[in-house]
Amino acid sequence: MNSEFVVSSSGRDSWPESELPEVVVVGRSNVGKSSFINAFTGKKRLAYVGNTPGKTRLLNFFAIDGDWMLVDAPGYGYAKMSKSQLMQLGQMMDDYFQNRENIKAVVQLVDSRHDPTADDIDMIGFFKEMHIPVVIVATKIDKVPKTKRPAHLKAIAKKIQIPVKNILPVSSVELTGLREVEQKIRELLELDPVQESDAVAEESAMTPAENSEQSNTEQA
Repeated sequence: MNSEFVVSSSGRDSWPESELPEVVVVGRSNVGKSSFINAFTGKKRLAYVGNTPGKTRLLNFFAIDGDWMLVDAPGYGYAKMSKSQLMQLGQMMDDYFQNRENIKAVVQLVDSRHDPTADDIDMIGFFKEMHIPVVIVATKIDKVPKTKRPAHLKAIAKKIQIPVKNILPVSSVELTGLREVEQKIRELLELDPVQESDAVAEESAMTPAENSEQSNTEQA
């Protein structure tokens, strides 16, 4: 997978001029979004571009293989923001989701260790109302004992009222489940499926040891 940072945007005047379909990654703060994006793209520092001071509240656009754009949205549920900052962020997100025609799907991250929060459920409901396809990804599955994973995924499925088979568990530390997410995205975008040889090469580009250090910074 070839990926590169394009631009950080605070509003429509800085949205990239592009006809590429966009897939937006959303989730509450500390759900492991940066770790997911870096593991997904095979670039250890890619999402850090959007996590430097001054950019954590912006939309960050990354071009993927010249076929589509991954958009890193600000994490929600961040209690330390002032009321005015929250309003500004909300307005930016509403404008983007309601007026950006490039949006073709959303990857909604939820923490596999816990039930989805009220914010998670509200976000999923919003995307359904907007008729935007949602891919549910359960992060940090490596932190759930293997014998308990089916029960955790079933609980998440029940909470958000979707079949458990539609929840994709991933580990940004163990680098598992990432290609299944990519396959689902490419299916929604009507792109050619990932070739097995390409997937193996990508997963070998970023070792679990490299990724675990970053993942430890995103605690629940």
